[in-house]
Order: sequence, then structure tokens, then C-alpha cells
Amino acid sequence: MKPGWLLSSLRGYRRPWLGADALAALTLLAIAIPEQLATSRLAGMPPVTGLYAFVAGTVAFALLGSNPQMSVGADSTIAPLFAVGIAGLASSGSPHYIALVGVLAVVVGILVALVGILRLGWIAELLSAPIIAGFLAGVAVIIIVHQLPDLLGLPTTTGSAFHRVSTVIGHLPATNGWSMGIGIAVFVVVVAAERIDRRLPGALVGLIGTTVLVAALGLQTHGVAVLGTVAHRVPSFGLSGISWSSLGSVFPLAGVVALVVITQSAATTRAFADQEGYAVNVGRDFLGVGAGSVLAGLAGSFPVDASPPRTAAVASAGGRTQLAGLGAAAAVVLLVPVAGLLQDVPQAALAGVLIYVAVRIFHVRVLAAVFHFDLWEFGLAMVTLLTVALIGVEQGIGVAVGLAVLDRTRLSARPQVHVMARIPGTTSWEPLEEDHGTAELPGVLVVLFATPLYFANAVNFRSQINAALDRHLDGPGLLVMDVVGMHDIDYTGTRALRDVLDTLDHQHATFAMARVGNHLRENLARSGLLPRIGTDNLFPSVDEAVTALGPRESRP
Repeated sequence: MKPGWLLSSLRGYRRPWLGADALAALTLLAIAIPEQLATSRLAGMPPVTGLYAFVAGTVAFALLGSNPQMSVGADSTIAPLFAVGIAGLASSGSPHYIALVGVLAVVVGILVALVGILRLGWIAELLSAPIIAGFLAGVAVIIIVHQLPDLLGLPTTTGSAFHRVSTVIGHLPATNGWSMGIGIAVFVVVVAAERIDRRLPGALVGLIGTTVLVAALGLQTHGVAVLGTVAHRVPSFGLSGISWSSLGSVFPLAGVVALVVITQSAATTRAFADQEGYAVNVGRDFLGVGAGSVLAGLAGSFPVDASPPRTAAVASAGGRTQLAGLGAAAAVVLLVPVAGLLQDVPQAALAGVLIYVAVRIFHVRVLAAVFHFDLWEFGLAMVTLLTVALIGVEQGIGVAVGLAVLDRTRLSARPQVHVMARIPGTTSWEPLEEDHGTAELPGVLVVLFATPLYFANAVNFRSQINAALDRHLDGPGLLVMDVVGMHDIDYTGTRALRDVLDTLDHQHATFAMARVGNHLRENLARSGLLPRIGTDNLFPSVDEAVTALGPRESRP
């Protein structure tokens, strides 16, 4: 770790920035308190642990991260992921459950930090934008389904999404009108505040207002469930109940959560860096987020993640550095001793906040854009959504990664072989379908294959080349292959290319390659094809190959 990394956003701090950072800190604080309390409930953890997560994530990222505006803390995207997984190992809210969540947070933090240290950020690119949209939409469905009982004042239920929904439907006659009204009111207040000005603390206003209402009217006696006793002691640091068995049980889940954290953190830091016009070091940001999870786990809390909404709030308020986050975290620390005042917060109010968050991450416009762009990619997004919502988050991530790889393999397995032609009066060549007055030269076939040649596309490559050769009724005397994008070729690819050379030999045609890279040349040499092609038949450009080997009438 380089000394210059610590608190890098505060280096060269200027006094005029203080006012903007103070305003951003107040804005962040107003948003973070209700959001962190709601997220801790979603995670099946004691309410105060959400505040611990915010402080841990904020401080660690301010120390090690590079983005001056990014907010890190408890996040509703990952909370249902590990809550569902850990609930299968221990009863939600039990001491064993809390201990396992702490272990999970430390493991997630180590994995995310290692991705930054080892420069493995490309892992975040495993999921395409449509699949990410489908995944987030599935998470949104989970959040809403889990919050329906609290919103309607019904008993908490467990099980699959189908079972939860059917249970809620079966108990609809027992809906508590006060609870439903509170939840809807908070949702409306948050939406209205967002529409008017993102800096308005709609969630905090809703929580304070409904808490006062519950206490003043004694709504607990009318069946309105409240948060209850909130521990407000200083957290004890360390891990309890850690063992090889517990590590083994949480490690697969930790990998899933870490992948989501990596993806969301990378997207958040890059998006706001582009929007605000500053440079970031994504590897350092992974290190900061990972350290935040480790610190949160040691404090008895849960994994943290970068938050796009909170980061947007800081940016909108004009926050210039991580001093805004540190100020909000300091205020939270001062508020923890009086956290007992939160005991009358109605659970329906927190449900309203979480349902709003779910609506925010269900990107209908993105899914609609994907639908209009490509039905196949829309289908991938829908499969991911349904898998996450109906089967499970871990399975959904597995399906998402599998579909992403399958989709990329599908595309790379069917690359187009472009027949090229010279632009009249120039030495430039372009695909015939560009229709710029180009035409093929007699006795010459030029093709462009701008992708690696490997086992998945070798058969398709050979069939397209053969089809191009068959279209030349008399057979070309020269085939030139522009391989500017073929930076690699595997063993199966060399066999396909050998078959093409055999066909050309049978037709007594010459073969040449243009723009061959060093790596491709080495692979051709190892396969024995380079001596057969001949180094003299490798050219810097298509036009030089045609000029040197083509018939006289083909020369410019």
C-alpha cells in the first residue's frame, strides 16, 4: 500500500470546498439513516448493525478508495442475497446467524480487496448490461415480496417467493389498515421528495413523521408493528464462532456476494467519474470497499457495497471529497448512543422505504430498450430475472454468468467472413456490402476475418470460406485473407485453415495473409502452417498482397 493512497481525496483540500462537503454530509446523513435501518432489517440483522456498516464502509473507503464522491455502506442489492443464503444455515436473527453474517462479511471483503490488489477487475465484466438489469429486477422482486407482510401488517412468512406471495394472499382479509397506510404514505413521500429534489430527505421525513404518529396515537395497540428495542452500545470487535466448517459453509455464498459487489462498485465509480469529470483507480476502489466489509464484519455487521443512490445524492449536493462521507459517519457515531429512540419506528415505514428502493433498481426502461434492441438479449435478462426471483439469488448469479458466457460464445462462434473489394482510384479495401462503388477484381478473392479463429467458430469459418470460393465459378487464382482481428488461433482453428489450404491447392490457387500479428505468426509456426503458407506471402496490407501476387489487371 502506497502512503499517498490514504485519504487521497483530501490532498490539496481547499477551504471553499468545506461548505459543499458539509451540505453533502447533511444530505447523505438524512438519506443514510433510514436506508441503513431498512437494509439491516432486510438482512435479518439487528437495526443498529446497519449504522455500523455505514460507518465501517465509509471510513475504510475514505482511507483507501480513490473516488471522492462514492458512498459505501449497507446496500439493499446484496442484503437479500446473503440473508436468504445464511437463513439456510441458521435461524434469522439468532446469535449463530449474526456470527455467520460477520464471517461472511470478512470473507467477502477479502475477496473484493484481492480483486483490487491482483488487478482482476475484468471479473466485473462477466455480466452484460441486459443480464445485470435482469438480475437487479429479480432482486427487486425479492425485496418487494419480503416486505409485503410488513407493509400489510401481516405475520412474517418464509419459504420461496411463490409460498410467500400465496401466504400473503391467503391472509389479505387480515390486512392492518394503519400499517398499509403508513407504508404507502412513506413510499409516496420518498417518491415526491425524489421528484422535487434528490437532496430532500424524504425517507427521513417519512420515518420521523410516522414514528411520531405511532407514538402519539398509540397505534401499537391497533396492531402496528414497530422496530422494538434497538441496541445502542459500542460494537465489540472480533469474530465469534469462526471455524473451518463455518468458512466452508459461507464461502460459496461469499463468492456470489463479492461478484455483485465488484460489479456494482465498478459501475458506480466509473459512472460518476465520467459524469463529474475526474479520474479514478478502480483497483483502489475495490480495495476500499473490501476493507469496508472486513471492518464491518469485525464490528458485528454485514457486507457493504457502493451505493449508486447515495453517491448520486453526494454528487447532487456538490460534495467534493470524502470529507462529506466522513462527516456523515461521524454524525452517525454520535447518534448511536441515542439509537433507543428508534424503537417506535413502524416496520411498515421501513417496508415503504425498501419497496421504493426496489422500484428504483427495477430498470423498466433498460429492459424495454433491450427488448427493442435484441429479443435474444431480452430473453437472457428475463431468464435471469425469473431465476433470481423464483429459485434463488445464488442460482440466479450462476445462471447469469453461464448465460453471459453462452451469449458471448454464440456471437463469437458465428463471425462474418467479409468479402472485400478495392475502392476505385485508391489502395483501400472495404466490404462489398458497404456499396461505395466497389467491385471484386477478376481472379482475386479478398476476405476479412476479424476475430480469433478457435474451436467454436472453426467450422463456420471453413464453411463461409468455401461458400465464397464456390461463388467464383472459375475459382480465384489468389485468395488474400485480411486477419487484422485474428490475434489468436488454436489447434482446431489451424486444422480449419489447413483444410482451406488443401482446397486452394486442389484449385491451384495462391494463398496470402495480410496484417498478421506476431502472436498469430508464432501460432502458425508452431502448427507447421507458416512454412506451407510462406513468409513471403505475409504482407503488411491487402493491397500490397494483391499487387505482388494478383494478375496484372488487378494492380492499381
